Amino acid sequence: MNKNAILFNLVEAREELDSTINELESDLGYGEPELMVAMMHLFHHVNTAWNARNSTAEEWQNCSDEDFNRWGRYPTDLVEIAIE
Repeated sequence: MNKNAILFNLVEAREELDSTINELESDLGYGEPELMVAMMHLFHHVNTAWNARNSTAEEWQNCSDEDFNRWGRYPTDLVEIAIE
């Protein structure tokens, strides 16, 4: 497990989440366009934390555009939580 990749992305996600919460609480003009950008950034880092968890240190350090795009996608190996 690549803890460096996971920690980097979870810290980035936490910072985005904190920023988004602060903006929602304080900016009356904060709207859906701003929320969409924030959520895209948040999900990218959460997805990458999961998808890059087994990357090697070399893969992580030399991240290609292909890696970046693949790691940022919604994971296909997680089960969605649903009420049945």
